[in-house]
Amino acid sequence: MLQAAGAERIEHPGGTLLAHLGWVSALLSSWSARPALVSAGLCHAFYGTDGFPVALLDLGRRAELAEAIGTEAEAIVYFYASCDRKSSYRGLIDDTGLCTGLFTDRFTGDRTRPSPEACRDFAELTAANELDIAAVSPQMRALHGAHLLALFTRWRPLLSERAWAHCRSVLDRADH
Repeated sequence: MLQAAGAERIEHPGGTLLAHLGWVSALLSSWSARPALVSAGLCHAFYGTDGFPVALLDLGRRAELAEAIGTEAEAIVYFYASCDRKSSYRGLIDDTGLCTGLFTDRFTGDRTRPSPEACRDFAELTAANELDIAAVSPQMRALHGAHLLALFTRWRPLLSERAWAHCRSVLDRADH
């Protein structure tokens, strides 16, 4: 599906979108993420994102992606792609580290309180995505590294130990 959608022809920091999707999936796998999250990592940009508007598949075709990767993985992909970052990132968790904030769906405008598992999946996938970009692009790391480190530090309760260690190794560099 990725090749049919032309992911290998779409430019992305560090190479192509296809390469980035593979790296995000591999990174999640290296963190021992469950199979549905690893599959979601491979397909996380299918519907575009708030930060990368190129969609590989129209939302009206969600059933096709669900058939290919499973309904759980597709639900993670949709949740990730639907995030209105400006209104969702800051308040995703409260000061105690609990996922109690409101999440805004950029496609529908709906505001919901995601489950703790959905918050953890979202945080891990966001970290894998952003860390892959920061690792391959010194310019992106210099521009956004400090902000990402602050975000992931706030989200620390949602991240696995391996994800947090990777955050520190990529974002604690002196060049940002």
